Amino acid sequence: MVSQKELREHLYTLETTLLEADVRKSVDRLDALLADDFIEYSSTGGVYDKQNILSRLPSEDDPGITLRDFEMKYLSATSVLTTFKVYIESKQKHSLRSSVWTFQDDGWQMTFHQGTVTELGG
Repeated sequence: MVSQKELREHLYTLETTLLEADVRKSVDRLDALLADDFIEYSSTGGVYDKQNILSRLPSEDDPGITLRDFEMKYLSATSVLTTFKVYIESKQKHSLRSSVWTFQDDGWQMTFHQGTVTELGG
């Protein structure tokens, strides 16, 4: 079993991977990182499932997202909550983010994600 520090580093890597332009354009990479029952409550107010993400995200321009203040909390032995802040360069907006990651047979997959726009970067 991995330590909490190792898991935190691994999930930080997965979260930042999902922000990379080449990953956001790859249906295969997104498919591997998102659970089949994935759901997102976006900062724009939309609710999206995995199929929507796979069909929409690869055609979008890179928004230029920077992540900071990453935290992780166990929800169970096989699920974890990550929280962090991002700055979206293309929109010049800050948002608070949270994700639920669940350990599946092939590794960790994101099952839930939510973004909330905030006026402050702090």
